[in-house]
Amino acid sequence: MKAIQVGLLGIGTVGAGVFQVLQRNQEEIRRRSGTVIEIRAVAARNLERAKSIVMATPAGANIKVTADAREIIRDPEIDIVVELIGGYDTARTLVLEAIAAGKHVVTANKALLAVHGAEIFAAARAQGVIVAFEAAVAGGIPIIKALREGLSANRIQWIAGIINGTTNFILSEMRDKGLDFDVVLKEAQRLGYAEADPTFDIEGIDAAHKATIMAAIAYGIPVQFDKAYTEGITQLAAQDIRYAEQLGYRIKLLGISKRTAHQDASGKPVGGVELRVHPTLIPAKRLIANVEGAMNAVVVNGDAVGTTLYYGKGAGAEPTASAVVADLVDIVRLHAADPQHHVPYLAFQPDALSNLPVLPMSEVVTSYYLRLRVADRAGVLAQVTRILADADISIDALLQREADEVGGAVSGAEDAPAVPQTDLIILTHEAREGTMNEVLAKLQALPTVLAPIVRIRKEELT
Repeated sequence: MKAIQVGLLGIGTVGAGVFQVLQRNQEEIRRRSGTVIEIRAVAARNLERAKSIVMATPAGANIKVTADAREIIRDPEIDIVVELIGGYDTARTLVLEAIAAGKHVVTANKALLAVHGAEIFAAARAQGVIVAFEAAVAGGIPIIKALREGLSANRIQWIAGIINGTTNFILSEMRDKGLDFDVVLKEAQRLGYAEADPTFDIEGIDAAHKATIMAAIAYGIPVQFDKAYTEGITQLAAQDIRYAEQLGYRIKLLGISKRTAHQDASGKPVGGVELRVHPTLIPAKRLIANVEGAMNAVVVNGDAVGTTLYYGKGAGAEPTASAVVADLVDIVRLHAADPQHHVPYLAFQPDALSNLPVLPMSEVVTSYYLRLRVADRAGVLAQVTRILADADISIDALLQREADEVGGAVSGAEDAPAVPQTDLIILTHEAREGTMNEVLAKLQALPTVLAPIVRIRKEELT
């Protein structure tokens, strides 16, 4: 078989990793794929940097470096285009042009697929080409292949993943050092774990892109990023991490999808898929609760296999390159196969995708951690528990701790004594989110509740 020719769009951190892994492990890759995989051309905005990477290898003299990505797409000798430029618009245009030109595509772009995946997969099916995207979720962890192929005998029940290394590093540091979010974020930026603009990471958007893709593969539904509930870690306080520890839990930012069936507030059956990203209490004894630093982990529960855990580096040049090159090998193996017999992009045959709806957050059923800063006086706890009981929300555990800070003076008088305060920390059993929202509004309205109530969702992951 003749050598397979690859064009790289982008040679930044991941692109350079792909280039180096292909050069270093070329013989091993040839033995696995049955042919040689060669980089024929590289497109980059910074030509000087690109040339320095390419020319540092023996094969560099034979590789074209260009600022024009479309030159690679037009090249009839190139079989596979690897998109590593990121972002939404330019990447979408170039990927669709590559597909229209009959090229297979490998991408690490989770944002692109979460938002435009339906359009891209439809175009690829029409052209009979492959779009591979293992590197788009959890870096070097082969979670896409596990969901799409390894677990294909299973009805997937739920997925929960630490799929953003930046936020996991921040939460690990907050727990270990007792520091607040803002302090640890600055340290993460100094160490290079967080971007100068970390919004996508700390607001949960990056994790929601990845959770959207995994949910589509797990349940055979279209990618629907616009329906994902997203909540980041910016409002987490060190004291909540500490209180969670005292209750036997750790807080992680999880991407969660879950097949569900229950009754709504009116008693009507509700079935669908939960798709949500938010800080979550997890029992400290769970393996995923002990994933620290910038590492990633995904737990998948299937009806036949039970619960499985996938752990590893979720970012970085060579871990992500590992997934990109694995996709190249897969494409080479399937290069001459009938397109009708390729592994479906979203695991299920395109005419068998489900219309199972993504549920609004108000219909999600889960458990909760609540922290209420209240006046330290008789009857306050009874008020709080009565409101919960009236909504049929039962309490699983309760702590009462002296408040870390003293509140303001009563009645606004400058010489009035400070109001004695205490923190009530409550773990609830399962409740519908919409019901909990109503309860929190009633609790917040109590004159004895002195600060905004903290609510963090809790998952047992059993």
